[in-house]
Amino acid sequence: MKFIHVADLHLDSKMESNLPGDKAKERREELLQTFERLVEFGSSNRVRAILIAGDFFDRQHVRKSVRKRVLDQVRLHPEMDFLYLRGNHDDSDFLLDEKPEDVPENLKLFTSESWTSYEYGDIVITGREITADNSAHLAASLVLDQARTNIVMLHGQEAENDGSGRAEIINRNDFRGKNIDYLALGHIHSYREGRLDDRGIWAYSGCLEGRGFDECGRKGFILLDVDGGRVETEFIPFARRTLHEVNIDLTPDMDMPDLIRAAEDAVQGIPADDLVKLVFTGRIHMDMDLDLTRIRMHFQDRFYFVKAVDKTTVQIDYESFRNDPSLKGEFVRLMEEEDLPEEERAAIIETGMRAIMGEDIEG
Repeated sequence: MKFIHVADLHLDSKMESNLPGDKAKERREELLQTFERLVEFGSSNRVRAILIAGDFFDRQHVRKSVRKRVLDQVRLHPEMDFLYLRGNHDDSDFLLDEKPEDVPENLKLFTSESWTSYEYGDIVITGREITADNSAHLAASLVLDQARTNIVMLHGQEAENDGSGRAEIINRNDFRGKNIDYLALGHIHSYREGRLDDRGIWAYSGCLEGRGFDECGRKGFILLDVDGGRVETEFIPFARRTLHEVNIDLTPDMDMPDLIRAAEDAVQGIPADDLVKLVFTGRIHMDMDLDLTRIRMHFQDRFYFVKAVDKTTVQIDYESFRNDPSLKGEFVRLMEEEDLPEEERAAIIETGMRAIMGEDIEG
């Protein structure tokens, strides 16, 4: 029997922290379309249930059109169950317009009050929503039949032994020896998998689509194939677009054409549909004008979206300024006398040089 483990879809996310308005709106729509493609994948591959391990939505007030589209997918596929366990972003009005009797039978929910289980032959899927009140005794109250194949759903930060007392922490040690075959987790936005104990494994599916440059790399879901008590897993990359952070290391002898050529080499092989963040590092000559606007314009038609970030430090040639009678020379000589770390001194000199030359200083 097949199941899909997915989490952290963050549907109806505003997407405006990195993107301009038109692209943010487009990406918000693409998140919904990717969920719809996921459901179609499940139907085409005879998946019995989709396990949504939290953060299905991104905010409390979900647009009515989004709620309708999600419920339409549930209703259009009665052959599949949708097991929805709420996460820390799921304080939403998803079922606001639905009377209890109108909620689709194949939409299965969980609560924070107690463990809830759904049976599929010899397979049992059990879940509970984590709160500050129940987190301390969560594992102690979990009782599973060792003769069944047990899948457990939770949404929180996995850790060996955090000790912080935060409600979202899931301590792996507490769930060892609990007859778990597969621990389906949500909250971490990258795919991870590891052994829980001699019997079972734990896994984060990661998010379905990257929304910002802190969510780079392959995104998708985990396909589970459960047969005879064995759980086989396969990570399926599924995002409409991938986000990439590309580091370009510069040297003081490089000028702008050199820099652009280095960036061209660094982005080779990245699909045009993707989003790219160019991060310039290394040391540059103090007279180098690292023009981020020029860089963005050079690549803007190459990719769906491009961001350029300057993390370089300036190499100061103090010797050449020691006898320079100009204001720049005087400024460098004064800064050379200051008792400062070299990186801090270089940053101050760079800012001062731009001010002296009347250039705009980007924050």
